[in-house]
This record gives sequence, structure tokens and C-alpha cells, in this order.
Amino acid sequence: MRHAQWLKSFKPVAPERKRDVTQPLREKRPLANTALSMRERRQNLLNRVNLAPSPAITAEPVLQVYGARCRGWRGFFSLHTWIAVKPAAAKAYTVYEVTPEALLRRGCCVSIRKRVPDAYWYGAAPELLADKRGDAVGPLIERIRDTAQEYRYAGKYLMWPGPNSNTFIAHLARVVPELELELPCHAIGKDYLGLKSVGRPASGSGFQFSLFGLLGILVSRVEGIELNVLGLSCGFNPFAACVKLPFFGHIRASRVRIDEIPAAVPAGATEAAD
Repeated sequence: MRHAQWLKSFKPVAPERKRDVTQPLREKRPLANTALSMRERRQNLLNRVNLAPSPAITAEPVLQVYGARCRGWRGFFSLHTWIAVKPAAAKAYTVYEVTPEALLRRGCCVSIRKRVPDAYWYGAAPELLADKRGDAVGPLIERIRDTAQEYRYAGKYLMWPGPNSNTFIAHLARVVPELELELPCHAIGKDYLGLKSVGRPASGSGFQFSLFGLLGILVSRVEGIELNVLGLSCGFNPFAACVKLPFFGHIRASRVRIDEIPAAVPAGATEAAD
């Protein structure tokens, strides 16, 4: 009897669930990748290509646009672009760009901060796409500042077909047509117009038709003629004598000066030795 009561009072202990030690690692992995990315960017800021004038000795306003190949395999398809401005008598540059890291940290992909404008981008050397200086640049800088604050896609980032960093730079360039910016044809996202299908190119001149950045055509006196298929653009610019190809960008024709062409030697004559 006592043995039966003892059995009734006994409560089986539930087996202990095995702890998943990989779950904390999976949760910390995105944060670790973001921290690694930030460390790489800080290290790249120490390396620059010296395309921007020193603000310590340059008093006039400066407006520049840069582009560099994306990180990893994405660099074969596209590049990252940003705008750097320096108002009159400013002691540092302000850089306007869109990054997915900013969207993860603050919920807004637009990054406006003071940094070296011509620093390497994840190991890739930047290329100067536009450079404008002088007193007339002051009003352009103000327009860029106001437009960046009202960017429609500040809470959204899609590497393909957009909106991305190139969408943002094209959006800013449209409000300053005086810059006449010609973004490279492999700047995926520059043709993304959102719900609109008709608009102006990044240069601010001409005509552009685009269906969500996947299919479209562009005609402009600055960019020439471009055809966009699935975000990849190709075309030619008769005004700059260049062909535009996906993956390669702009291929410009070599120009030979007239004074560099050797004079023809008359028939029967011999060239004098130096």
C-alpha cells in the first residue's frame, strides 16, 4: 500500500530540451558582418586617390561625383556612386550616398556625413565622374541638400533593379542639370523611376522611358542613346565618341592629334637618320 502511494506521488521529470547553441550565432552573424563591413570602410578611408582639392587651401565651393566598383561579384555588374560637396570656406567635405548598412542601423538608407570624398570603396579605387567648382556651385549645393532630405525611397533599398545608391545619385543630379552628369551605363539602378515610366535622365536633359528600371530607352545630348534591358544598359554617345557596354562601361574612341600624324615621305626620297 505504501509502495502504491509512493508511486502516485512520484512525478516523472520531463526530459531536458537540448539547447540550440547555433541560434545565438545565427542571430549575431548579421551584426558581425555589419561590424566587419564598417571596419573595412574605416580602413579604406585611410587610402585615397587625391582627386579632391584640399579644403584647407580651397576656399571656393566644390561639387564632385564619384563612382567605384561594388564589392565582390557585384562589381562585375555595377558600381556605387556618391556626391561630395564643399560649400565656400568649409573645412571638410559632406558626402551624400545611399548604403544598405545605413538602412539596417537607422531605418534610413540615406547617409549624409563628413568624410574623405575620394577614399577607396571596399578596396576599389573611385573614379571622378563630374567636377564643378566656383561661385556658381553654391546654389547647386543647396539644392542637393534640400532634395536629399526629401528622398522618396529613404526607407527602401534593392540592389537590383533599384532603388539603390545609383537611383539616389540620379535623383539628385536631376535637380542640378548644370552639372550635366553622365552616369556610367553599368550603374544599375540609375534608370529606376518608380511608378513613373517617363522622366528625365540623370543629366537633366533629354527624354527617358523606363519600366521599373527593367526595360527602357534614353535619349539625351549628354548621355547619347541608351537601351536598358533587365537593368543592363548599352548604347553609344555620338557627342563623346564612345560606345557603352554592360560590364565594361564606356569605351571611348582614341583621338589622334593632327600634329602627331607623321608626314608622308615623297616617293624616291630617303629618310634622314637622326
